[in-house]
Amino acid sequence: MQRETPVNEDPRLTTARIPVGRSEPSAQNTVRTALVIGGGIAGPVAAMALDKAGIEARVYEARSGRADGIGGMLGLAPNGIAALDLLDIGDAVRGIGLPVPAMVMQSWTGKTLATLGGGPGPVFHAVWRAKLYRVLYDEAARRGIGIEHGKRLVRADQDDTGVTAYFADGTRATADILIGADGIRSTVRQLIDPAAPPPGYTGLLGFGGWSNARIPSTGGAFHMAFGKRAFFSWCVDDSGQVGWFINVPSKQPMTMAEARAVGATEWLRRFRELVADDRVPALEVLAGVDPDELVIVGGLDIMDPQPRWYAGRMVLVGDSAHVPSNSSGQGASMAIEGAVELARCLRDLPPAEAFGTYEALRRPRVARVVAGARRTNANKAAGPVARVIRDLTMPTMMKLLAKPEKMAWLSDYRIDWAEPAKVSA
Repeated sequence: MQRETPVNEDPRLTTARIPVGRSEPSAQNTVRTALVIGGGIAGPVAAMALDKAGIEARVYEARSGRADGIGGMLGLAPNGIAALDLLDIGDAVRGIGLPVPAMVMQSWTGKTLATLGGGPGPVFHAVWRAKLYRVLYDEAARRGIGIEHGKRLVRADQDDTGVTAYFADGTRATADILIGADGIRSTVRQLIDPAAPPPGYTGLLGFGGWSNARIPSTGGAFHMAFGKRAFFSWCVDDSGQVGWFINVPSKQPMTMAEARAVGATEWLRRFRELVADDRVPALEVLAGVDPDELVIVGGLDIMDPQPRWYAGRMVLVGDSAHVPSNSSGQGASMAIEGAVELARCLRDLPPAEAFGTYEALRRPRVARVVAGARRTNANKAAGPVARVIRDLTMPTMMKLLAKPEKMAWLSDYRIDWAEPAKVSA
């Protein structure tokens, strides 16, 4: 385990650890310790996956304290939960999520365009990010993986023997490798590639939460309506609990702070105007929303896989490397998959080869997810002419794409942890 030290002292390693199902690293692998920068979702998962691979990891988080209560609802797909199963955390995450048996795509007229799912298992679990964060954080701590707060990375030095991270509080830490899990505004990404392209704006603002509306149960299925002026989604389980979110087209992006400054009451008024013509129960759902409980996200980002994922002994994972946007339903799952796959590669291969293999295994898959999300975002943000074309063509397109076999590459994907990491011929 890495201990941060003042910059005028030599860093030291300790070995306090509670191993959980550890693998023995390959004789080819020289990595024994890792610094994980970022303690959101990808960071703790990467640390636990590395621990399983026999590599000691410690997480360094810029926030001064825990991120409890931050974030809205997200979807964890079967492939993401399967990756967590490899770390023996899948059941804990299932326990905090709402299993969603199907997604029903609708037009603003209420016409059903397609239904995804309806099979033996859920198409995804709806999870509050704050709850997911808490489960991952607590499990990492239980396994003896330290998470240090108030550690804002400012620079890193590396050579053939290791990498040293320097933090704004004057401390440093050294290990064999450094993993950037520090999100969409990643500092590690800039250290790896100062010319790295920034994330882009989807053209959509995001909001959501819970509603006290009394509307018919959807059996836990999410209904998603491409409205005249906004994209609206809602879900009602058999207990009557209503979850919802809305994506609002906007030419100008807004930060979370800017969006919050508008005020929840004003946003709810705007939402009601946006969905007024849609023949779905959006108005009823919004009528039951407490303004104090509105989740305001602001502008939604998207980012193609970065040109460079690694340099020397530093590598990116999760949103620091790619952001498929919320429309993919795969953001968290892609980050989790990537963290587990990176650990498998580091278990079996020396750093340079491990990083190259990891990127080769992940890049095509993530690029395909991002491309699909871009198409969905374009449909959500369609203008008057594009909306007419969308409504005419979408039923046919959905019939082609909604077949289970068409989505198997995504949701049925599984990492074979027992197999040595390699790129298929």
